[in-house]
Amino acid sequence: MRKLVESTYLSLDGKVDGEGFWAAQMQYRDTYDEHAAKLLEPAEALVLGRATFEVFAATWPGQTGQLADKLNAMPKYVASRTLADAGWNAEILRGDAVGEVAKLKESGNGTLLKYGTGPLSRALLEGGQLDELHLWVFPFIVGSGESLLPGIMTTHLHLADVTELGKGCVVLTYTPKK
Repeated sequence: MRKLVESTYLSLDGKVDGEGFWAAQMQYRDTYDEHAAKLLEPAEALVLGRATFEVFAATWPGQTGQLADKLNAMPKYVASRTLADAGWNAEILRGDAVGEVAKLKESGNGTLLKYGTGPLSRALLEGGQLDELHLWVFPFIVGSGESLLPGIMTTHLHLADVTELGKGCVVLTYTPKK
């Protein structure tokens, strides 16, 4: 059975997006490229929500390098009820995303990597499909923007690992308590 791993960037005030968020985290890029490549290496495919897919599909195909080459080549599964055509090596998962991801997990071995957070992340965590949650915590406060997993029910996690990246950046790896 495949393992589903989510990787999400986070500010100290719990924001995952918003005005100033992406510019602020880019100041730390030199500290995390190596760890990003390490996390991506065992992944056989990406699982993305529509919004993250659209941002990635507009950004990564024009890039080259270790991360870009791997991201561009690998299969992608996009949960969407509205996306008509995906392109970029992607297959659209329509309907019950949690059920479709469960089928993907059962269809092989290895790792499925999910980037981004939002309704799909919440549904996968609440539906028992998320095996690891990697929170990349950056040492800045943005003050506004989208919060991590808004509206989720109380969910207990186990801290499985802490990776220090430098410059105050850490990756906290959690697994759901079963």
